[in-house]
Amino acid sequence: MKLFVCVNQVPDTETKVKIGQDGKSIDRSEVNLILNPYDEFAVEAALQLKDKNGAEVTYVSVGGDSTKEVLRKALAMGGDKGIHIKTESTGDSYSVASMIASALKDAGADMVLFGKQSIDYDDAAVGTMVAEMLGVPSASVVVKLNVDENAKKVTCEREIEGGTETVELAMPCIISAQKGLNEPRYPSLKGIMAAKSKPVQEVAPGTVEPLTEVIEMRKPPAKQAGKILGTDKSAVPELIRLLHEEAKVI
Repeated sequence: MKLFVCVNQVPDTETKVKIGQDGKSIDRSEVNLILNPYDEFAVEAALQLKDKNGAEVTYVSVGGDSTKEVLRKALAMGGDKGIHIKTESTGDSYSVASMIASALKDAGADMVLFGKQSIDYDDAAVGTMVAEMLGVPSASVVVKLNVDENAKKVTCEREIEGGTETVELAMPCIISAQKGLNEPRYPSLKGIMAAKSKPVQEVAPGTVEPLTEVIEMRKPPAKQAGKILGTDKSAVPELIRLLHEEAKVI
C-alpha cells in the first residue's frame, strides 16, 4: 500500500504576526515556522497504517527551501521519503492543489492524507480540490479511520454539525484528518538521525496560475476601551440606549 501525506509549513501559533513591506504578506524574518498541527494527525494516521500493513509512506510539501524542514520533521516521526515541490510563490489553494495533483497523478497512491486545514489561511480546501482533480473520492474532518484487510475500502467516521457520520470510500481516496483521530507521536532521537539520510526528491511545480490574489493584508482594529456606566440597576436604561443607538445590536 502506497500512502502519501501532504504537509505544510505554517507560522507557530504563538508568533506575533507582522505585515510585510508589500502589505500583502506577513514578515517572516522573525517568524518561527512549524509543521501544521492538523497535518500531524495525518502523519500519525499514515504511520499507524504503515505499522499495521507495512505501507510505504511518502510526504509531499509545496514551498521554498525552508519547506524541507517540515519534511524532515515528518520523516523523523517515521515514513520513508519526501517530495518537495519547490516554489517561492505563495499561490492560493487552487494553485497548491494543482501542484500536488500533478505530482501525484501517476504516483500510484492508494491513499493521500491531509490535515483538515492549515492554521495560517484556514481555507480547508486543498484536500477536496486534489480529490476532484485526481477523480477520487474523499472524506474530510475524519476522526476515525479503518482500512479493510484487502486495502480496497476505507471506512471512516467524520464530524458533521451536531454529530458524526460513517462513510465508506473505495481506494484510492483522499482523507483529511481532524483533531481526535489519534495522538501524534514525537520524533525519537533515532528517528531524527535517520531522517537526515532519507531521500527527499525535489520537483518543479509547473506553471499554475492562481485564481485569487491577495490585494491587502491588515491587522484587526485595536480593541476599544470599555465603558463603566454604573454599579447598580440605575445604569440599565443607559446601557440599553447605548446598545441600541451606538452598538446597534438591539
